[in-house]
Amino acid sequence: MQRKFVVSEPEKCTGCGICELVCSGVKEGGFNPLLSRIRMARTEPFANMAIACRLCETPKCVKSCPRKALTADEKTGVILVDEQKCDGCRWCMEACEFGVIFVHKDKKISTVCDLCQLNPKCVAFCPQEALQLMTGEELGQRMRKRAFRKLISETPEAKRTSKSSKDT
Repeated sequence: MQRKFVVSEPEKCTGCGICELVCSGVKEGGFNPLLSRIRMARTEPFANMAIACRLCETPKCVKSCPRKALTADEKTGVILVDEQKCDGCRWCMEACEFGVIFVHKDKKISTVCDLCQLNPKCVAFCPQEALQLMTGEELGQRMRKRAFRKLISETPEAKRTSKSSKDT
């Protein structure tokens, strides 16, 4: 079974932050983006994109934890935090290549997306349908197709065709 994780399409994402509010509502019982396990990366005016745990095959966050408070589920790859062991040292945050682990502002323990038992609410409630649950292979295929389309659209023939269709 290939691991699926939440992927954001910057072309569709408006940066509304509903994903953050839904996540914090489901996980914390209140609407506070600082308590969300998914976060908005806003690079106005270029793009908006939500980011969540990528379920790395060999998660550096797990390896970096000196208290062994983080483990990865063998089947799903979801990072599990043992709240009894975690002391909020932030080593996992430092180790995460994607910047998706946070220390809970009140509990002072690490928090990370757990995919809501493989039914992420952020995906379900995204009004722009910018979030999807995908495997790394599916994401790679989508990126290759997008790059190919862009490459084709940049050819001199495509530019001539585009220009002539605008002129008519």
